[in-house]
Amino acid sequence: MTRIALYPGSFDPVTNGHLDILDQSLALADKVVVAIGIHPGKAPLFSFEERVKLIHQAAQGAFGSKEANRIEVISFSNLVVDIAADLGAAYLVRGLRDGTDLDYEMQMAGMNGTLGPRIKTVFLPASPSVRHITATLVRQIAKMGGDITAFVPPCVVSPLRERASA
Repeated sequence: MTRIALYPGSFDPVTNGHLDILDQSLALADKVVVAIGIHPGKAPLFSFEERVKLIHQAAQGAFGSKEANRIEVISFSNLVVDIAADLGAAYLVRGLRDGTDLDYEMQMAGMNGTLGPRIKTVFLPASPSVRHITATLVRQIAKMGGDITAFVPPCVVSPLRERASA
């Protein structure tokens, strides 16, 4: 039986923090599905297709082909527990940076547990070296011309700089 973990988020852009949680997820599951949430009311910096490409490139660079091939990237616009059930995922993976994340994620885990009791939420602590990274802050730093190289995979640096300066 293939153990599938679903790692939902916006990934706009994929950061070193995302890769840290993805790496930990690969240790728990046979396959990790990165699910990019599509919200009609939000205007992401990168299109869905661009985010898919960047996630695949980042995974190849960080983990190599064997591990990167265990990662699938999809979009979703419905409830995360519904997409998890459709995929046969046993786990929802959520990264935690601090206590604020924990408070929010506990509420989400409770709601998701009620809506999809067979799907378990797994909290993975961010490694200390990436705990401070958020995609929102990375986008802000890029828009202000700051150095983002410590926060994102190498394949994201140029596209983010270009997009942020446009």
